[in-house]
Amino acid sequence: MTDTYVYVKMIERGMNMKKILITGFMPFGGETINPSYEAIKRMNCENIKAEVLKLEVPTAYQKSINFVVEYIESFKPDIIIMVGQAGGRKEISIERVAINIDDSKAPDNLGEVRTDQQIVNQGEPAYFSTLPIKKIAERIKSSGIPAGISNTAGTYVCNHLMYGILHEIDSRKLENIQAGFIHVPYIKEQVLDKKDVFALDLDEIVKALTIAIQTSLEA
Repeated sequence: MTDTYVYVKMIERGMNMKKILITGFMPFGGETINPSYEAIKRMNCENIKAEVLKLEVPTAYQKSINFVVEYIESFKPDIIIMVGQAGGRKEISIERVAINIDDSKAPDNLGEVRTDQQIVNQGEPAYFSTLPIKKIAERIKSSGIPAGISNTAGTYVCNHLMYGILHEIDSRKLENIQAGFIHVPYIKEQVLDKKDVFALDLDEIVKALTIAIQTSLEA
């Protein structure tokens, strides 16, 4: 892993502050940007009463899990919010569940294609988010940004990472860590040549993710 894969910003606020790890993905599928990480980069964490670590994660199956686990071990977060792009969705999607399967015709950024492959051999069929998903969705909606609960994180790298991190938490008995995944739509710069494709302003995604952090801290 090289430094080009990671942008880290830590806000030092004292020993008693909670720690938040928030991750976004590198661009994939021919895109030059990924709104998940573009929004995270733009977030102003000065008013968040926590230490915040921002990571850009490679859009690659096993590499994504290993990369985030490394920072879980070193940073020891209390809350993990993973974020990914779901082009075509019309709202901020707060994911409820990750399933133990990789199955997509689209290659990851290392060219790997997975078909009907378990993420963890003989692992649990699924893991549920431990974030306060309904409160997060309600508060984002009340701010004027479309949001809702999603019951499928797909079967590509986003679901892979969500399942893998929840599996790590479960298998290591790290019950003190809240973790979950949020999908965001395209941003407007990505749909200039895509007719009738929904998109949000990047600032709206930044606001939604900030609300997600604040709501999780209160849980």
